[in-house]
Amino acid sequence: MATFISVPLKKSSEVDLVKPLCKYVIASYPAGDDQAEYIRSVEELNKLRKSALGRPLDKHESSLEILLRYYDQLCSVEPKFPFSENQLCLTFTWKDAFDKGSLFGGSVKLSLASLGYEKTCVLFNCAALASQIAAEQNVDNDECLKAAAKYYQLASGAFSHIKDTVLSALNREPTMDICPETVGTLSLIMLAQAQEVFFLKATSDRMKDAVIAKLANQAADFYGDAFKQCQYKDNLPKYFYFQEVLPVLAAKHCIMQANAELHQSILAKQKKRFGEEIARLQHAAELVKTVASRYDEYVSVKDLTDKINRALTAAKKDNDFIYHDRVPEVKDLEQIGKAALVKATAITPPLSQKFSDLFEKMVPMAVQQSMSVYNQRKAETVNRLVGSMREATNLCNGVLASLNLPAALEDLSGDSVPQSIAEKARTVVEQGGLQSIEQLIKDLPELLTRNREILDESLKMLDNEETTDNELRSKFNQRWNRTPSGDLYKPLRAEGANFGNILDKAVNADQVVRDRYNSHCDMIALLCKPENELNAAIPSANPTKTLQGSEVVNVLRSQLVQLEEVKKERETLEGEIKAVTFDMSTTFLTALAQDGAISEEQLSLSQLDKLYSSSNQRVQASLHTQEELLGQIQTSHQEFSSLKQSNTEANQREEVLKKLASAHDSYVEISNNLREGTKFYNDFTEILLKFQNKCSDIVFARKTERDELLKELQQSIAREPSAPSFNVPAYQSSPAAPNPTPAPRSVFPQQPQQAQQQPQSKPAPPSRPPPPSFIPQAASTTPTNTPPTGPLTNNPPPMAPASSAQGPPYPSYQGYPGFYQMPMGYNPYAYGQYNMPNMPNMPYMPYQGTPGQGGYPGAPPAGQPYPGYQQQPPQQQPYYPQQ
Repeated sequence: MATFISVPLKKSSEVDLVKPLCKYVIASYPAGDDQAEYIRSVEELNKLRKSALGRPLDKHESSLEILLRYYDQLCSVEPKFPFSENQLCLTFTWKDAFDKGSLFGGSVKLSLASLGYEKTCVLFNCAALASQIAAEQNVDNDECLKAAAKYYQLASGAFSHIKDTVLSALNREPTMDICPETVGTLSLIMLAQAQEVFFLKATSDRMKDAVIAKLANQAADFYGDAFKQCQYKDNLPKYFYFQEVLPVLAAKHCIMQANAELHQSILAKQKKRFGEEIARLQHAAELVKTVASRYDEYVSVKDLTDKINRALTAAKKDNDFIYHDRVPEVKDLEQIGKAALVKATAITPPLSQKFSDLFEKMVPMAVQQSMSVYNQRKAETVNRLVGSMREATNLCNGVLASLNLPAALEDLSGDSVPQSIAEKARTVVEQGGLQSIEQLIKDLPELLTRNREILDESLKMLDNEETTDNELRSKFNQRWNRTPSGDLYKPLRAEGANFGNILDKAVNADQVVRDRYNSHCDMIALLCKPENELNAAIPSANPTKTLQGSEVVNVLRSQLVQLEEVKKERETLEGEIKAVTFDMSTTFLTALAQDGAISEEQLSLSQLDKLYSSSNQRVQASLHTQEELLGQIQTSHQEFSSLKQSNTEANQREEVLKKLASAHDSYVEISNNLREGTKFYNDFTEILLKFQNKCSDIVFARKTERDELLKELQQSIAREPSAPSFNVPAYQSSPAAPNPTPAPRSVFPQQPQQAQQQPQSKPAPPSRPPPPSFIPQAASTTPTNTPPTGPLTNNPPPMAPASSAQGPPYPSYQGYPGFYQMPMGYNPYAYGQYNMPNMPNMPYMPYQGTPGQGGYPGAPPAGQPYPGYQQQPPQQQPYYPQQ
């Protein structure tokens, strides 16, 4: 019963995707890493198409995975290339899956410059292959049933998706296999088969008969809908495919209905409705009888028929002898319920579990240009805001440093370490002091060396493979017909050169950081010393304790605290400004899809204003606050300086304090720079490892290609002759002894020109020569039989009879009337073995075979035929075969 319907695959002609797509990429995108990556992606897409469509596919999940991956790539690449006849013209040719063609006209095919057409046909093949894989599943295995149900629902969903989208994807009438009527019918068929699989699963699991009956009834309903769909469409029955499918659909409809009645009868028996049981079994018997009589060559129902008949016989017997329940009419029976456990799988790419977008970074050209301008506008906005804040902070620090604030306020005693300097010293010690910086400086060369080694090893793999390729190319010349490695590796070498330039710039940056560290290391080391040593290193000055409680000092301190808060708020604001992100590509893509063009300036300025308007206001407020505070601080400092007694010792102390404050700032900046450098090298290592894997993959692929090409070349060289052909001397080609040769088809040679003028004329066979005179004495002696030098065969070619003895002639060519096979080792000269009628006393002469070869078995008694061989007809046959 488990006869499932599968759909044949469509066949496509080869299409070169590389040349037109690469040409568009080169013309539309600037040279660099992105362009090289897009070109490689195009090549991968072309390889994927060849894998999916350029070879026969096995009925296996891996083959379906390749088709689904190619379909997913088509869906992702469609909005990124302008596929059209007037821009990027790619013509795809596909044959009708069901049309087998005629002897003269060939099969129906359609060529369109439309990627939507390619997507539709590929999705059709996905559905067809899924149906074939499902049809191959073992229905006796539980896991196979689950797989079959999944693939049938996938096929149904794919066909249904084509039905809804094919007319919009094509700009002309499609072929009949992908027209909405055809794929809609196929979707129904696949859904019916998925429902049948669930019925088989429920049956094998011995579920309740009520459930099984509903599943079977729903499957019968699906099959009935599919059968009606085929009948209603005028174009479908002309296909030989649907001529084969229609009987199966009709049979499956009856079978599923019979199964539903069978299991519902069991339920009726359990409820003691014996008349209903008999009525349902009778209906089921009629259904399977119809299948057996009309569709027996398509579906076998012998087992189901036997099961129903046995149940019907038992039910009738019990009812006749025991229950005597009335058997109702079929039309009066209660309708069997339906349970649909299947639905068409929704086609929402990506369908493949292993899908990775080859063109993930690519956007349409207009969007790419708009994104570039937008990013530039955004960077200008961020740099303007951050730069204005940093400039204000540097100005603030410079003003405070020139005034020796806040150290001047903290150093009123003249003999202790100012509180701000002590805090800066503790900060340096907590962050690791000189040891942390020296360790970071020491780690940088190791990280740089690791990155250099990865890059050099990657390029070395390319160099070695290219050297091997060049050697083989010089050895085989034109036979080595694959892409030169030097040309193929240009994008990779350009990428590697770019990585090398990045490392060179990093080395220069590392040297700048080292120089700055060397200029401040002494004062940083002083900050790392204990407080008593630090206090001893700072020159002392005359005490000015009289100023400690003055109002001027308190006001100045309050102003410095406010300024410090402004600086902290500014650092927080800078982080928030840098963290603002927004993907404008979606906005640009939407505008491009709706309007066909992008108003970049309007969209960008509007979005940037939304993103940074509040930040801009906060920055301006911060700058205004700082300006006011600095003016107040300068006024207060003038009053403070006029009250403070100044001398030489105080000036020296103030200079040392300024250097210590500057050393702390340099320490913080150097530490940040070194940590950024460490992070850069670690992140760059991951990028270089990916580049190394990319080089390794392409080198491995090239090695595999090289090995295959070498194998082909070796085989072709082995088949070539080692020396030029020459004529063999006549004495070497002539046999030493006469051998049996086939009689010529014509004894008169015909000139080529004459044959052209009279192609239909045939030479008349010559008259048969008179029979030779027979010498009886020759038969009493050993016949002269020269052993043949050629190999013996089952049917050795006959030889013209010798003049010394003439036996019954026989035809020489198989297929002509009167042909009779001769036994192995037959001697055409020893005719005495036939006991001819005119020589009744002729004794049997044994065959003298070639040395080393066994003789032919002895002859049967006189007048009896050889076993297994036909006898010569009595009429005389012509010696030469008739033309």
